[in-house]
Amino acid sequence: MSNVIDPIKYLHRRGMMVVLSSPSGAGKSSLAKEILQRNHKMALSISVTTRTPRPNEVDGKDYHFIAEDKFESLRESGDLLEWAKVFGNYYGTLKKPVTQSLENAQDVMFDIDWQGTQQISQNMEERVVSIFILPPSINELERRLQKRAGDSEGVIKYRMAQAASEISHWAEYDYVIVNKDFEESLVAMQSIINAERLKRSRQIGLSSFIKSLTEEQLD
Repeated sequence: MSNVIDPIKYLHRRGMMVVLSSPSGAGKSSLAKEILQRNHKMALSISVTTRTPRPNEVDGKDYHFIAEDKFESLRESGDLLEWAKVFGNYYGTLKKPVTQSLENAQDVMFDIDWQGTQQISQNMEERVVSIFILPPSINELERRLQKRAGDSEGVIKYRMAQAASEISHWAEYDYVIVNKDFEESLVAMQSIINAERLKRSRQIGLSSFIKSLTEEQLD
């Protein structure tokens, strides 16, 4: 009787980049936070930004808050994987922490806009899984923005004015989730992640594992 082959000996998985985008207020940050708590092999890419912290935001946890001249230095030195100017402030992704996580077979989640998604997809297309989060209605989007602390009425009006433009990029994403119910959206997002992790292209060592199966049969 042949011994059972241990797939762990052969199979390993490539880390992937899970990119979330949405119009501001659609709920992507809350979804990202919960997904990260449920997936220990996933890390959040902490963006650098030149904007002022909101109440309760912590430097180094929510964002790396830096001066504009520091941001320009990072951009010019090629240390940013992507960058964009959003609502008058600069946002970007540090390259080194992301590449290190992927090399260690750890997934990385990004909470970025469509501009950043385009740049990352162009540079690392095979590693990217992109998900666009939509609100159930424009009225609900505005309600969520008003409920969120830290934004003035002027900022809320500006974000609402930009929402249509942001939503127009939905077709550039692999998956789209309408965030009507938070728990249902979580289930949908986790299902996407589970399926993407099982893709053949992300499995390292499949050829060796299949060869071992064939050799066992011959024995």
